[in-house]
Amino acid sequence: MHTISEYREALREYLNKKVETKEPKNLYEPITYILNLGGKRLRPVLVLMSAEIFETPFEKAMDAALAMEIFHNFSLVHDDIMDDAPLRRGKATVHEKWDLNTGILSGDTMLITAYQLFENYEGAIFKELAQLFTKTAIQVCEGQQYDIDFESREDVEIEDYLKMIEYKTAVLVGASLQMGAIVAGAPEDCKRSVYQYGRLLGIAFQLQDDYLDAFGNPDTFGKQVGGDIIENKKTFLYLKALENSERNEASNLEHLYSISPVDATGKIEAVKLIFEQSGAAELTRAEIKKYTKEAFAILDNIEIPEDKKSLLRSFGSSLMEREV
Repeated sequence: MHTISEYREALREYLNKKVETKEPKNLYEPITYILNLGGKRLRPVLVLMSAEIFETPFEKAMDAALAMEIFHNFSLVHDDIMDDAPLRRGKATVHEKWDLNTGILSGDTMLITAYQLFENYEGAIFKELAQLFTKTAIQVCEGQQYDIDFESREDVEIEDYLKMIEYKTAVLVGASLQMGAIVAGAPEDCKRSVYQYGRLLGIAFQLQDDYLDAFGNPDTFGKQVGGDIIENKKTFLYLKALENSERNEASNLEHLYSISPVDATGKIEAVKLIFEQSGAAELTRAEIKKYTKEAFAILDNIEIPEDKKSLLRSFGSSLMEREV
């Protein structure tokens, strides 16, 4: 088995070889730009790791891994357009550096390029990868639409929110692991199980991200603490606080989520206090532990050598090791 750093370096070299700036320059330069902004490259690493776990050289899964990385970055380009975001990983977003039309067209090209990479696989493997990718890509779009809809809906339930984060975030983690297993020709039950491991871990990770958005350490979280509160996002914390609060406190929370003060410091602190007093903060921590435990329980039952399980378990633990 290789290290995560070795997977990332191999992927970087392969990306530079396969994705280049060609004519028309204004179509392809934004693609190489966004792909070289860095990031953790979590999804492609999982593809490569999974292939090796199921006894196949990771190089055979490189095209599938690159497809997942390109698709993920395609979604970021379009998310940034929808959010009118000026920065991505500390640099200008594609639509800001070029223009809106270029961002849309370059993003579309990335999506098509991701599909094209599956053509490097034969027959049954090509078909299975393409089917999984299509299903996952549609779910990601559905998750994004749910997220947009929730901004104006007043009837969002806990189940709605969990479905949204599953589609928007978790299915990509599960699909990445399953793709490596498909390339390796793993048994059907292993493919299904490794997908569920990734899906559950992805839900836990997103719940944790939402929690840390309110209660994380500003020096280590990597994003603005309180950003979801400023944007009035109906997260698990918010929905649980509404569910568990007395009527007056719930009304106060709803009011706070209807205003957008220039200085949001007071709003953030007031909302966080409600999150804590209602028990929503504690319930969110418990939910994170529940999904993490369920993920590891599935991993324990996958029929692979214990050292391979330990590798996946260590990766999952490192993903969740941020302080909660």
